[in-house]
Amino acid sequence: MRKPQAGVIGPADAAAGSGIDDGLARRNAFVLAGAQALGGANPAIVISLGGIVGQQLAENDALATLPVSLLNLGLALGTIPAALVMRRFGRRAGYMFGATIGVMAGTIATLGIAREAFALFCLGTFVAGFYGAYVQSYRFAAADTASPAFKARAISWVMAGGLVAGVVGPQVVILTREAIPGAPFAGSFMAQGGLALLSILVISALRTPPALPPRPAGEPPAPAGRPLREIVRQGRFVIAVCAGLVSYGLMSFLMTAAPLAMVGCGLPIETAALGISWHILAMFGPAFFTGRLIERFGKETITAIGLVTIAVAAAINLGGLSVAHFWGGLVLLGIGWNFGFIGATAMVTDCHRPEERAKVQGTNDFLVFGSVAIASFSAGKLLDVGGWETLNWLVFPPVVVALALVALQARDKRLSAA
Repeated sequence: MRKPQAGVIGPADAAAGSGIDDGLARRNAFVLAGAQALGGANPAIVISLGGIVGQQLAENDALATLPVSLLNLGLALGTIPAALVMRRFGRRAGYMFGATIGVMAGTIATLGIAREAFALFCLGTFVAGFYGAYVQSYRFAAADTASPAFKARAISWVMAGGLVAGVVGPQVVILTREAIPGAPFAGSFMAQGGLALLSILVISALRTPPALPPRPAGEPPAPAGRPLREIVRQGRFVIAVCAGLVSYGLMSFLMTAAPLAMVGCGLPIETAALGISWHILAMFGPAFFTGRLIERFGKETITAIGLVTIAVAAAINLGGLSVAHFWGGLVLLGIGWNFGFIGATAMVTDCHRPEERAKVQGTNDFLVFGSVAIASFSAGKLLDVGGWETLNWLVFPPVVVALALVALQARDKRLSAA
């Protein structure tokens, strides 16, 4: 019998409830939180600067926000390939490969700015989306070696790394925007690639189960799990995806439009930027305790609270156009996203067996981030056509549907436990 590979644990230890060492899960969660702090700065930099650089380089001002939209499109399209890579080569090797893509993205975007080539810059932000597809799955990797009781907290710890990313990204922009003479902001995208390179060192400390563990000669292949079509037909999978899709999609929908709405109401750009900063802090700050809340009150309850909070944020936005209304709505929107999305992520981990995790998680992320791409594409146009009030009224129907589904799931769990 072959010895286990160095730096990984055996597949038996990866199964939920099979004597899992939560000490290892804690270690991995801290490693992934560090990687999240570095990789999460990737979209923060693109979102902060994509429109500004696009306006400088594009011949048509209508295309100024295309680089940011391409980031979200790349993220959605990259989820399935990222899942396949990690299924074949494992989490650690996959994340190192993803970080290499991040280095390439920063390099391409830097060259695009230096050469004043809008198409090349757009290619860089599109590739950055593929890197983001790997970063977004860090939260699932935290649950791979965790016991069922610790999964939610491990996911929450990784998401807390996004709080650091929300600070790192803007600071990188400020410190490096003039680093390359004659090419404003090129240094920021070079730094983006540098952060991805640094994350490779952090990820090298990750210890997770091998994707395809070695087996003795003559032993039958490991089970491949159920067909994907069978898994996605589960009611609990549909509900988990719906909750994640609504939480993230609506957050992106309102967050994208809020700065435009604030400026359109006569508020200064600095006020809009500060409002987004508070929003980012609200998105990731609660992650320090969201996992414990899920352990205490359950995944469905915390997810439902998150959805309700998003609806309350929209109601506040409908109440007026003052700074307090905009900022209050953005803060509650961030908190609602945190509860709703982390809760939905924890629900997804209950829908698959260990050997099925790559395809199930990849499918979930494709659907969720596909909705984010659509939301970011449509928010600006709908704001222009219907106004800020219309956008906020559109929040309530999907929230009601998602809440009904989550309540149904909670009821079924109570009945099965009775």
